[in-house]
Amino acid sequence: MPEPFVRTTSAAIPILRSNVDTDQICPARFLKITDKAGLADALFCDWRFNADGSVRSSRFILDEPEMAGREIILAGDNFGCGSSREHAPWALRAWGIRAVVSTSFADIFRSNALKNALLPIVVTPEQHEALAGLVRAQPDAALTIDLEAQAIALPDGRTFGFEI
Repeated sequence: MPEPFVRTTSAAIPILRSNVDTDQICPARFLKITDKAGLADALFCDWRFNADGSVRSSRFILDEPEMAGREIILAGDNFGCGSSREHAPWALRAWGIRAVVSTSFADIFRSNALKNALLPIVVTPEQHEALAGLVRAQPDAALTIDLEAQAIALPDGRTFGFEI
């Protein structure tokens, strides 16, 4: 059973593409894997690695050294669309992601995420733009996500509420 989400403070990993589907998050060839811990390398595998397993020369953001240890993804709209594979939240959790912030999630992904202690947070488009602007201006700015308060705290003192 994954550790329940309570609170995390972390800089965000910006993956601002819209319509990121579960096959991009965790490609279908990894569906036979049952060890959740082994899925970290499957996360966005086709965006990160060449066919021979080497890291692409144009590194995907997860492979940038400064992204190591970050627990929050700031995602584009409609994150987790596509098929209903639970391996997508497993891969995110195996890499160390605790929360994904977007303007919307596919319903099945949202449900699978919650079952796996991955917090899918929906914010308004205006809040999302403010977060994206913050991440562009201050890539290392830490956000605090507090589940009990149902709030994202920004470094400047603003908070964005959310519902689970």
